[in-house]
Amino acid sequence: MSEKSALPHSTIDPYKFLQIIPNADGTLTRDCSNYPSSVATPDPDDHALLVLSKDVHVNQLNNTWVRMFLPRQALDSSFTTKLPLIVHFHGGGFIILSAATKICHDFCSNIGAEIPAMVVSVNYRLAPEHRLPAAYNDAMEVLHWIKTAQDEWIQKYVDFSCCFLTGESAGGNIAYHIGLRAVAEADNLLPLKIKGLILNAPYFGGVNRTESELRLGINPLSPLCANDLMWELSLPIGADRDHEYCNPTVGGGSKLLDQFKLLGWKVLVTGGNEDPLIDRQIELSKLIEQKGVKVVSRFDIGGHGSSKDPNELLKDVQASIKSFISSSAMATRV
Repeated sequence: MSEKSALPHSTIDPYKFLQIIPNADGTLTRDCSNYPSSVATPDPDDHALLVLSKDVHVNQLNNTWVRMFLPRQALDSSFTTKLPLIVHFHGGGFIILSAATKICHDFCSNIGAEIPAMVVSVNYRLAPEHRLPAAYNDAMEVLHWIKTAQDEWIQKYVDFSCCFLTGESAGGNIAYHIGLRAVAEADNLLPLKIKGLILNAPYFGGVNRTESELRLGINPLSPLCANDLMWELSLPIGADRDHEYCNPTVGGGSKLLDQFKLLGWKVLVTGGNEDPLIDRQIELSKLIEQKGVKVVSRFDIGGHGSSKDPNELLKDVQASIKSFISSSAMATRV
């Protein structure tokens, strides 16, 4: 890792790039015009739907909720197999987007249909109004909610012994940190059993710049100045980018990683060579692997700043996730 921290001069305004305006009270005004939302579609009589979806509140005080996705085929009386459970965390640098954002909705719907699986997409609180660890706390609350939920879809269709945590970008960061929390209280989550993590272009950082950050940091599709601002807005007040929430390799990584191996977890990490954060994703992958954990790495897919066609990128990611979950689920049942 390079000790250098200076980037080539960038004329990009990170606030304009992220379409946010800081307010005097510390909140943000967000322009979501480039990120349209999708409504949930729970009607089983709408036979054009391959996947049904519905929104359920988890904590009304914090206004946290989940969007659940159920493949239509599960409603068929001849379909008797319980579905793997995917708990998904959306991206957005901890400060923008939601579980209702169209790109997040479509991703979860496609994954639910492809595998097939039940997908529970978490709408967590955003920073800076709610700085980390608020998003982690919300995510853990959802895991505990799932294990006791009286929801018909969960009770009727979910295989509690086959759960995966997944997320893209900041959602990948959340999935990783929730994995660490989950191994520390695995017994308290029963009957929910997590089998692995799926980290799609996970969002991490550090004070010292990596080679890929220096080389790709002024990529107009993913400028590092925007990343730095998102960390500034989401980390605890006074923390820098070597805080454990941002830099998982500090101090050799969490000692809880050893529990991944003991519990037989597998980890999928994806990324792409056009992503300024690719070195950090590779470094994390190696760190987890050094703990004796089975890691599947795909660093030819894409990620932040990718020039790849979005539809092709989505297909590659979905194919990798489907293969990973199918092999993990089969290993569990052997």
